[in-house]
Amino acid sequence: MTLLFETPRLLVRRLDEGDIEALFAVYGDADAMRFVGDGEPLSRESCAEWVEVTRRNYAIRGYGMAALISKDTGEVVGFCGLVHPGGQPDAELKYALKRKFWGQGLATEAARGMLDYGARAFGLTRVIATIYPENRASERVLTKAGMAFVEDRPEDDGTTTRILAWYPLSKP
Repeated sequence: MTLLFETPRLLVRRLDEGDIEALFAVYGDADAMRFVGDGEPLSRESCAEWVEVTRRNYAIRGYGMAALISKDTGEVVGFCGLVHPGGQPDAELKYALKRKFWGQGLATEAARGMLDYGARAFGLTRVIATIYPENRASERVLTKAGMAFVEDRPEDDGTTTRILAWYPLSKP
C-alpha cells in the first residue's frame, strides 16, 4: 500500500488494480453519477481503464486518483484525486464516495487533505474543481474545503459548468 496522507478518519493511498470493484461500486451507481461527466454510470471495463489512466498519471505527474480507506473499518469508502482532464494545465480536484457514506463530512475531509497534499508534495499553487451548478451538495463540500467560485462557463452542449478554485496562500 502506498499511503499518500491521512486525515482524522481516512487513510488515503494510491489507486491500484485491486480497486476496480470498489470503483465500480461508486462509479457504476447511476444516482452517484448523475452530476458526473455525461451523467451515465461507468462499466467495470471503464473502471479498469481508469486504473490504468491513473497509473500513467502517477508516472507522469506524481499524482492522480486515490482510494479513501476508513480507519475504523478498512473499507474503501470512495475516491479522491488530482487530475488534468484533456491535458488542461490546472490540476482538478475530483472525488466520489459510496452512497452509504454521503452526508458524513468525509468528502470535505478528503478534499481538504488532497488540496493540502497537492500543495505540500507538488507545489501546486492553483487547483480547480468543476461541477454542474445544480449540484449544491458538491458545491458545499468544495466551499468547506476552501475553494471559491470563479465562474459559470457555458458549454457547447447547452449546459453550464461551474468553476471553483483553491489557492493555498489565500486559504482560510
